Parts: sequence; structure tokens; C-alpha cells
Amino acid sequence: MRRRPRLPARLPLDPYVLALLATVGLAALLPARGPAATVADGASTAAVALLFFLYGARLSTREALDGLRHWRLHVTVLACTFVLFPLLGLAARGLAPTLLTPPLYSGLLFLCLVPSTVQSSIAFTSIARGNVPAAICAGSFSSLAGIVLTPLLAAGLLGADAGGFSPDSLVKIVVQLLLPFLLGQALRRRVGGLLVRHKKALGYVDRGSILLVVYAAFSAGMAAGVWHRVSLPHLGALLAVEAVLLAVMLLVTWYGAGHLGFGREDRIAIQFAGSKKSLAAGLPMASVLFGAQAGLAVLPLMLFHQMQLMVCAVLARRRARDPEAAGGELPPGRVAEVSSPAQHPAPQGR
Repeated sequence: MRRRPRLPARLPLDPYVLALLATVGLAALLPARGPAATVADGASTAAVALLFFLYGARLSTREALDGLRHWRLHVTVLACTFVLFPLLGLAARGLAPTLLTPPLYSGLLFLCLVPSTVQSSIAFTSIARGNVPAAICAGSFSSLAGIVLTPLLAAGLLGADAGGFSPDSLVKIVVQLLLPFLLGQALRRRVGGLLVRHKKALGYVDRGSILLVVYAAFSAGMAAGVWHRVSLPHLGALLAVEAVLLAVMLLVTWYGAGHLGFGREDRIAIQFAGSKKSLAAGLPMASVLFGAQAGLAVLPLMLFHQMQLMVCAVLARRRARDPEAAGGELPPGRVAEVSSPAQHPAPQGR
């Protein structure tokens, strides 16, 4: 008799999300105003540039080229991330302004435009005994494509809410996102070793920079009075809509990949890489694209991030107990052991 899979003893409440919520609370109680707001905005701009410089310096061009042999898988993940997700976001337009306020809907649509995660896609694919190298490449390709596609899609689909195609907004995108990323790629050979040696410390720099971006964005929102437009019923409706969005993407990525002829390990990589969104990439992009409205724009992404961690943690451990996973042999280069929750702590921040 087949044993019924049990839920994990502890669902992964991401400590980084708690830090983000604490930062939002600080911005609500002590928002930066006047000269302090100018300093916070300048520091936030520098933090965004630093983040994208580090993204560029860390991305291995060789790993990306090695992963091209799985091009069908990567195209599938990119289609889920930058085609299917945006289409679902556009389909939800009818929910505004009845269930969702226009700013919350703009945030929901922006959530559908950001790239996929890297760390959490890899960790969950590993736990579920999927194709880990493919998950690494798929997450990297999505992050790289998102640097260009997310601002363009946001400008085209969100219009004036995301700055449109004005010269000022395009300059911000180039100066704060593209140029630092390209500089990081150009200097990768010189600074790559340093980044590897200080990986842990740079992780704190990453997360601290994003916390600074969140504080500046939410402080600007408090100063502009945008939070007076949010009510608890609207937040509840947002959570319900996001739960449906995640469920649809998890089902489509799993069964759609099966219909396309992918094997079990590849389907797992597609499901976890194609159904999630990157908090680390989305937050700094929102600060550039939305300005004072960035606080509300990133709220749907923050909620979706925690939801995807909790749901995918349960799903990954259930996939690891599938008879097909327990009885079959895994190809070389793929994870062959079922990891425990202690071996794979909850992915954070991306």
C-alpha cells in the first residue's frame, strides 16, 4: 500500500522575507524625508548599480554556453517566464478595480514580468531529484534575459505606470541596470576570483543593498501617501489571485513539459524554474521603473516570493518520494540522492 506523503515538519518561512517586512515597518514608522530622503534615494541608486555589477561579474559565460545543448528546455522556461506569465497577468486586468486596486494590479502585472529565480530553482530541483545543471543554466539565462526584457515589457505593458519609453526612463535603465551589468561581465576575469573567495560576505552586501532599496521605495510611498489606497480586503484578494496564478503555472509547467516530450528530470527543472519569480532581481528593477510608486509595485512580488517558497518546498519533497524517483537511475551530472530539509535550507532572496 502506497504511503501518503507527509508535509514537512516546518514550512520555510524565509528569514529574508522577515527582514524585508521589518524594513517596510521601519519605513512606515520612520520614513526618510527631506534631506534624508535625498540621501536614501542616492544610496538606493548606487545599490542598484552595485547589484547589477555583481550579477554581471558572477555570471559565467562558459556555463551559459555549455548549457546551450539543452536549448529546448531553456526556450520552454523562457516562454513560461516572459510569455505565459505576462499573458496571465494581462488576463487578470479584469480584476481591477473591483478586486484589485489599479496600483496593486500594476504590481501584479510587474510580478509577471520579472525573471525566474536561480538559487531556489536549483535547490528545489535538487531536492526533487531533477536535472540540476539544466536548472542552473535556465535560471542564469532567465536572469540575463530579464535585464533587457523586463524593463521593455514593463514599459510596453504598464505604460505610464512604469515610466513608459521616455528618454529619462531609458537613461535610468541603461545607467543603473545595463551598464553596471556589462561592466561586471567585462571585469569578470579580474574580479571573479575575489567574488568566489568572499562569496558569503558579498551575499550580505546583496541582501543589504536590496533592503536599502526597499526602505527608500517604501519611504517614498509613505511620503506620497500611496498606502492610504490599500485595504485588507484588497490584500486578501491579491493573495487569492496570486495563489491561483502559482497553481496554474505549476500545473502548466509540469504537464506542458510532459506533452512536449521532456523526461522526468527535465520536467522538474522546467517546473521549478518556470513557475517562480526573482525577488532579488525584481526589487531593484521596480525602484528604477516605478519611482515613488515602487512600494506598492513590489508588494505583490514580496507576497508571491514567500508563497512560492512554501508551496515548492512541499512539492519538491513530494516529488522526491515518487516511485519513479526512488526506482530509477539518474543520468551522470544529476543529483542522485534525496536531500533532507536540513541539507537544503530554504532558498533566500532570489
